[in-house]
Amino acid sequence: MSARILVIGSSNTDMVIKTKEFPQPGQTVLGQTFLMNPGGKGANQAVAAARLGAEVSFVAKVGKDIFGNEALDGFKREGLNTDYILQTADFPSGVASIIVNENGENQIVVASGANMDLKSSDLTDRIFDNIDLVLLQLEIPLATIQYIVSKCNDLKIKVILNPAPAVKLDDDLLSGIYLITPNETETQLLTGILPDSPESMREAALFFRNKGIENVIITLGKNGVYLFNDQYSEIIPAVTVVPVDTTAAGDIFNGAVVTALAEGKNWIDACKFACKASAISVTRMGAQSSAPYQHELN
Repeated sequence: MSARILVIGSSNTDMVIKTKEFPQPGQTVLGQTFLMNPGGKGANQAVAAARLGAEVSFVAKVGKDIFGNEALDGFKREGLNTDYILQTADFPSGVASIIVNENGENQIVVASGANMDLKSSDLTDRIFDNIDLVLLQLEIPLATIQYIVSKCNDLKIKVILNPAPAVKLDDDLLSGIYLITPNETETQLLTGILPDSPESMREAALFFRNKGIENVIITLGKNGVYLFNDQYSEIIPAVTVVPVDTTAAGDIFNGAVVTALAEGKNWIDACKFACKASAISVTRMGAQSSAPYQHELN
């Protein structure tokens, strides 16, 4: 049986420009290719999980505009359950401006729009029925995140939090998390510790553990991931590739690792599976469009 995953989060339309180098403040540079792709951390992670074989319900709020309509059509094509996606006339759909340089690095500015209007009152109890794992990010209101975590704790549903974009989180929220998946920058903001050595990675992971989080995966980009829980404290290396666009690499990792865990893979295999999915994604342009399918990992 496929894994049953609920993703609650953001949906954006990404407007991407490829250029040789990033502009400096006040500088104009000539770009090369322009692409308009579906994105948003929540949507990216939901699509990644669905392409890898999970049964995914996605909850988000989009505008009653061309971007929102296109997003809904895309989610249906990807096989997501869209029954609980809302459209509002009060806010535009979220958009992101993304610049990608010749090294595949990116700079991103997001206008959240309807994403920040997703309230706890929008979430019916039915969305949590028959769910194995819930995956969250931080591109919707923190009050809504807190409600979801509390609700899932009451229902004994495990919550995975990808704390991106990074903001300070209170102890009550952290104590309800089963797995947290920050990158290096997010780890430093949340813990005050830069995870640049095995010792500092363990120290940062223990910070989360002391807040009540059982499992920690710190993503390290090209260096792989650091896994910490009662069984493991080790680095799982990344798959070496030549990056074209690193946009959504973390989102693909999260969608993949949650799929693997929901299917019963052990922690090491789940991390290896997700590292492979993320590596494939950075060899392609775009966010959701870069997510690999299950057969590509097999």
